[in-house]
Amino acid sequence: MSLCVAPPPTATLLSRTSRLPLRHSSPRQLQQFDCARGATRPPSAWVRQPQLWAPLQRLPGHGRGEGEGESVWTRGRRSIGGTRGGVARASSGGGEEKGAVGVADEGERMSTTQRIMSSLPAGQQAGGAGGQVSYADLQRADAAWRALRTTPPGAPTAPAPQVVKRKPGSCLSAAPSREAGSTGSSDSGGAGGKGAVDVDVAVCGGTLGVFVATSLALRGKRVAIVERGALRGRAQEWNVSRREVQELVALGVLTAGEVEDAIAVAFNPCRCGFAGGEDIWVSDILNLGVSPARLVEAAKQRFVSLGGVLLEGVALASIHVHDDAAVLSFEDPSRPPLTTRLVVDAMGHASPIVRQVRWGQKPDGICLVVGTCARGFPPEANSTGDIICTTGPTITIGQSPLQLFWEAFPSGSGPSDRTTYMFSYMDAQPERPSLEAMLELYWRLMPQYQGIDSIDSVAVQRVLFGFFPTFRDSPLRPAFDRVIQVGDASGIQSPLSFGGFGAITRHLPRITDGLVDALDGDLLSRNALACINPYQPNLSGAWLLQRAMSARVGSSPPPDFINNLLATNFACMQKLGDPVLRPFLQDVTQFAPLALTMGSMVVSRPSLLPTIFLQVGPIPLLDWLLHFTTLAAFSALHQLASALSLSEAVASLPPRQRFFWRRRLEAWEFGSGLDYKL
Repeated sequence: MSLCVAPPPTATLLSRTSRLPLRHSSPRQLQQFDCARGATRPPSAWVRQPQLWAPLQRLPGHGRGEGEGESVWTRGRRSIGGTRGGVARASSGGGEEKGAVGVADEGERMSTTQRIMSSLPAGQQAGGAGGQVSYADLQRADAAWRALRTTPPGAPTAPAPQVVKRKPGSCLSAAPSREAGSTGSSDSGGAGGKGAVDVDVAVCGGTLGVFVATSLALRGKRVAIVERGALRGRAQEWNVSRREVQELVALGVLTAGEVEDAIAVAFNPCRCGFAGGEDIWVSDILNLGVSPARLVEAAKQRFVSLGGVLLEGVALASIHVHDDAAVLSFEDPSRPPLTTRLVVDAMGHASPIVRQVRWGQKPDGICLVVGTCARGFPPEANSTGDIICTTGPTITIGQSPLQLFWEAFPSGSGPSDRTTYMFSYMDAQPERPSLEAMLELYWRLMPQYQGIDSIDSVAVQRVLFGFFPTFRDSPLRPAFDRVIQVGDASGIQSPLSFGGFGAITRHLPRITDGLVDALDGDLLSRNALACINPYQPNLSGAWLLQRAMSARVGSSPPPDFINNLLATNFACMQKLGDPVLRPFLQDVTQFAPLALTMGSMVVSRPSLLPTIFLQVGPIPLLDWLLHFTTLAAFSALHQLASALSLSEAVASLPPRQRFFWRRRLEAWEFGSGLDYKL
């Protein structure tokens, strides 16, 4: 039976919990949770969780008009719900009331989410994921998520937006004379003029785009950044490994001193743990909390010092692509257009250009994320991180089965501050929960996970939320001449991760080389630019695990299947050692480690195979097998190219041939994951 919780703004989950240890603490005795109605536990209803024992709870019934005290006992997959007066209600006909799940009557008390977020001070907005902080921002995000999951595939409710339009013919012969710097808030950059572009590259979206822009400026290109708001990073830290920020130092985008200044907190070790399995501890992986505000500001200052054109508070309206240049127009009609040879779209997955290209296409996967940065955890216990953990089996919210995952790290804002995320992988089906429903569940379950009495035991500093769509046909191929996507806009990040910073730093050297070569050779057609965002079998192959880590609507896998699968997978990788485990934890899939892991899993847990086949399905398995085979081919080709020193031979080719051969060598290297070195 499925009981539903809480979407929009007037729902409450009623629950009292006993105090539990922080997730990285040693095990304690079995502990019993009181339910909302104070019920006692049934016999033999305990679920094993890593470092944590917790009972299945007696949950209030769904109503049916019989009063509020009706309850059900649940085993295996748990149904989360509650009683009326602020929790889930049902229609008088006996079924759950569609669209009203978890919604209190008008005039009743506000939801826990609304109460907590309304008590927070107004935060400074920033671009990029996690930069929006208010309850109104949450409602806007939920409206976008609701529209995405309720719109049928291939049936958009309106015509596709026309941000980019192709205009045949030349535009430069009629271009008015002006200084490129005169169009922006930072008066720097090369001169424009009749017959000349204002800049070589216009980077739209500055939060991650500033790193691309600065890297290109360091290579002598005239670059402009177009940012709708103020160009600044969010307050909430990015959790990274040191090798990720060192890429920026190697390129000259940041200095070693600027990186050290941006590191707000460092901690070790970090844990991976799944209910029913053993915890695995690793060091120096996602063990740094870096300040996006400091990183972005340092890169911004370097960009301006290199003569970059910075257009802050400038909203893009349209892009007209001509034979010889692209012309950017802005929402402010008094601002002159900007003419450029190339447009780099770094506006993230919500980019209006990406919306135009993917109009009517539903994402193949979603990562729904909620969380907090909160103050009041014991400092002595707040010194390690959780990379990925579970605390129980699959649950059901309404008609949506979910496996909940947790991630937690110390925060650099204070010794008792800790950032916690709860997330789940899913598809974009109408039955999936809202962000606010996930937050309502988070307020109830986070105290159990982190070992506090209730959410009111800590002082919430920030509430974090977002949904991250992923597409199987990623990276996104350019749809227009002179326009290319990078970062989250291109879908270059792994479908298992919900942040693009690590992906942009890993790929920034090859993206910079590719864009410079394209500009130098005037190879700016969409087919040429597609070579910079090539097919990568290791990225496509990660879809099988993403599919296996999500529970499909209408499916009935064993409630502990995902936990057993991941516990077995991680245990095998740990036995195989760092060359297998460490790349995987940093979103790098390689053929040999993957083959060894699969072989080890078959030997150690053959009983999982039939369930994997049923859960994933034959067509996705065959699709994955194709990518796996291509991954083997890419690995062999990269190793052969390295042995023959093809990169040196390619350097002597004519510019056009050199461009395509370099992109081919990069595709083999990065597509096989062999760019990663321990």
